[in-house]
Amino acid sequence: MNKMKELDLEKFVEELASSLPAPGGGAVAALCSSLSASLSSMVFNLTIDKKFYNEYNEEIKSKIITARDVCQVQKNEFLNMMDEDTEVFNGVMAAFKLPKETEKEKQVRSSKIQSSYIAAMEVPLKVANKAYEVFGTLKLAAEYGNPNAASDAGVGALLALTAIEAALLNVKINLGAIKDTVLVTKVITESNNLYTRALERKLEIMEIVDKKIS
Repeated sequence: MNKMKELDLEKFVEELASSLPAPGGGAVAALCSSLSASLSSMVFNLTIDKKFYNEYNEEIKSKIITARDVCQVQKNEFLNMMDEDTEVFNGVMAAFKLPKETEKEKQVRSSKIQSSYIAAMEVPLKVANKAYEVFGTLKLAAEYGNPNAASDAGVGALLALTAIEAALLNVKINLGAIKDTVLVTKVITESNNLYTRALERKLEIMEIVDKKIS
């Protein structure tokens, strides 16, 4: 099976729209994260070496260049996470297909199902946490980026929040099958806190963007 990032856009959309259970919402969450980081990178690339950029002090210039480089790494990491999400989902499906004739087989199968659900929860949780990091570069892009690309920074912020919400939905659906109540409680608290902070960051960035384009 081809990796998600190796598919052309039309082929990916066809697979997404098909009756195949994966790729699904988890892969889309990772894709939205990659698009968000890519938009942030785009704003920086439209900023560096422009006249207004050359008027910034060296500290701001350095931050912009560093942030652009971070975005380049992030966008590729998120594309890899699309495949990670698909792989862990397939792991859950494989666990359910394990034999269950004997008590030993039932125990092995049950244990594998639980570990597979935990893995399927951990990947979108990682996506959500990594997507939150993109807000840092997006804020810098909104504040110091090319003003003609301010709306692109705004779209990046919208996508980052969407990615987090989508990833956390996938976390939640997997938590429903996990029997470790301590882990479930911990992840629910972490997820709620992450969403609250993400919403605040998105609003903060959109306020900057709105001032730039008004």
